[in-house]
Amino acid sequence: MSWDSVPWFTEGGAEHSSEIARVLAYAAFSGAQGIIGGGDLRVRALNTPAPAVQVMPGAAAILNRAPGSTYQAYAARLPIAEEVPIAGTGAAARSDLIVARVENPYSYGETWPQPKDKANGPYVFTRVISGVPKSTTDVRQVRPGDSAITLARIDIPPQTSVVTGSMVKSLREMANPRRRRVVRSLQGVWDESKMDEVGDIHYPEFEEFPDGANWDLEIPEWASSMTVIATWAQLDQRNEADSYGYLQVGVGGVEGQPDSTPMLLKSPTTRYNCSFRGGQRYTFVAGGIVNIPAAMRGNVYPFILQGSGDPKRKGLLEADGGSAVFLDVEFVEDAHEDEI
Repeated sequence: MSWDSVPWFTEGGAEHSSEIARVLAYAAFSGAQGIIGGGDLRVRALNTPAPAVQVMPGAAAILNRAPGSTYQAYAARLPIAEEVPIAGTGAAARSDLIVARVENPYSYGETWPQPKDKANGPYVFTRVISGVPKSTTDVRQVRPGDSAITLARIDIPPQTSVVTGSMVKSLREMANPRRRRVVRSLQGVWDESKMDEVGDIHYPEFEEFPDGANWDLEIPEWASSMTVIATWAQLDQRNEADSYGYLQVGVGGVEGQPDSTPMLLKSPTTRYNCSFRGGQRYTFVAGGIVNIPAAMRGNVYPFILQGSGDPKRKGLLEADGGSAVFLDVEFVEDAHEDEI
């Protein structure tokens, strides 16, 4: 027969194969592998440096890499923290890879030893692959046939018997990180009575620019970083003179301005430097990747487009009826080192 004869799920007392169960796990993880939650399976030095590291609780998807195991994955869980011994070094430095590895002797083509208890295993372990190149970032670089995911690399100097935090490099990746994109805009709302301009205050002071360019956004509880892109489109320039200043996005409040809500985060800042040419309009973009502190996740904050200018330059950058502004934020779930 060419098919695995019992598909998931068949009634009547049919017996389903382990391979079909692993196909189900593979589909559930969308064919990806890695940690499930952003804080899962963190590797860290002990509070009192010792010849060991600690792997924190978590869960993982691990692809089955045994021969003939296409479309198969394992779901594994570490319910409590585990201490893993690390050997000291002699005259030479050494790098060790910390991995989570499934050792299933019953999967076709595998040669792992039988477990102590056939019913309870164990079949999954935290393993140390010692003496890997210092450039190693993935277990597949040194053991491509292992059903394993990479957690960390420990770079140990010569003549060292304990592991400190600076030696631990996290290499965890998420199986299926979540993303949420939010886009907001204002277009042509600054008529003759509401035109807004920037350039009459000193950098590094900022003001909301243009007026109304702020939106309350909820930061998802799972988001550990965000990509922020702000666009100021088709701005005009007044006073027939050059202008110079800075643009950014602030979260919480406006930088340098007294406010009941302080600015908590900000994007990287973009500089503008415009030479006056009659009838010319300008478009600018600011933003970048911003890490989100754990305390801010799950809360709502104003995201505010901000500008500052150099009053020594007589030109003023202006939003008017022909201008538009856009805020594009993508919240991202990454592997992180925060406590869970």
